[in-house]
Amino acid sequence: MAEKTRAWIAWSSGKDAAWALHKVRREGAIVVTGMLVTITDPFGRASMHAVREELVDAQAASAGIPLHKVRIPSPCSNEQYEALMGRAVEEARNEGVECFIFGDVFLEDVRRYREEKLGGAGMKAHFPLWGTDTKALAEEMISGGLKAVVTCIDPRKMPQWLAGADYDGAFLEVLPAGADPCGENGEFHTFAWDGPMFARPTRILKGTTVSRDGFIFTDVVGAGG
Repeated sequence: MAEKTRAWIAWSSGKDAAWALHKVRREGAIVVTGMLVTITDPFGRASMHAVREELVDAQAASAGIPLHKVRIPSPCSNEQYEALMGRAVEEARNEGVECFIFGDVFLEDVRRYREEKLGGAGMKAHFPLWGTDTKALAEEMISGGLKAVVTCIDPRKMPQWLAGADYDGAFLEVLPAGADPCGENGEFHTFAWDGPMFARPTRILKGTTVSRDGFIFTDVVGAGG
């Protein structure tokens, strides 16, 4: 029997990363031995999705995968970011990891950037969701048992009241024309709190919604239990 490829998954805390993990596990050719998340250090939150660090810890524990954190400053220059990520990739390679998994669906420039950076380190990139129709993908995730909450929206692309909404069929129905059902153009970000990739749900409560840096964020806190 061929040995399985060892991989780390780039973990955002959101639905796409969670579903990519589910697909890879279901297909069985790759074993995921680590999650890599960037934490904006002054705030103790996952970058972009603005999810509290302890909730990402809970996700990793529920998925049964070791979590590796890249702590970045705020603000963080491109040079700083690439140096910090380079160290993390080197750590992964030292652990026998051959590829990184990403939840990207169709942004060619993002894919090219990831492939170039990893290729320079002798690693491969794997995109299990790549090329999937995003409406079909959204429906597949929801019908497949993924539970997520919208933690961040771009008010230039989405109405503000959708911050904090559940990512479900009702959410998809009220998306404005032109908005991607998976938020692939940066319309929104999510926190995945339950689904087939987790052994148990991460119990959460929705907190306050604030406007910051041109985006609308809904805080999510652990509910315990």
